[in-house]
Amino acid sequence: MRALKAGTVYFLWVFAAGFVLGVLRELWLAPWLGARTAELAEMPVMWLVIVLAARWTVRRFALSTTVPTRLTTGLLAVGWLLLAEVALVIGLRGLTLTEYFAARDPLAATVYALGLLLMAAMPWLWGRAGR
Repeated sequence: MRALKAGTVYFLWVFAAGFVLGVLRELWLAPWLGARTAELAEMPVMWLVIVLAARWTVRRFALSTTVPTRLTTGLLAVGWLLLAEVALVIGLRGLTLTEYFAARDPLAATVYALGLLLMAAMPWLWGRAGR
C-alpha cells in the first residue's frame, strides 16, 4: 500500500512539473527553437525533477530498501504518467495514438523513453546511492 501511495505522489510531482514545462515549451520555446530542440532542451530539467521527486518520495514515505518496493513505486508512477499522457493526447489534442506516435520526432521520442526508464528506476537508484 505504501508503494501505491508513493508511486502516485511521485507521478503527481513529475506530471505537474512536466505539464507546466510542456505548456512553456509549446507556447514559448518551440516557436523560437523548433519542436525537436525545445523538447530536447526540456529533458535535462525533467530529469532533475525526476531525481528530486524520487528523492523526496523515498524519504517522505520512508520506503523500504527492498528492490521490489522501490521498483514498484517507480513503475507505478510511470504507469500513471503514461495513462495521463494518453488521456491528454486523446482528450485535449484530439489525436489517435497512431497519429500521436507518427508525429513524434524520433530523437526526442527516444530521449523521452529514456526519461521514462530513469523515472521507473530512480526510487531504486536513489536507495542504492544512499547506502
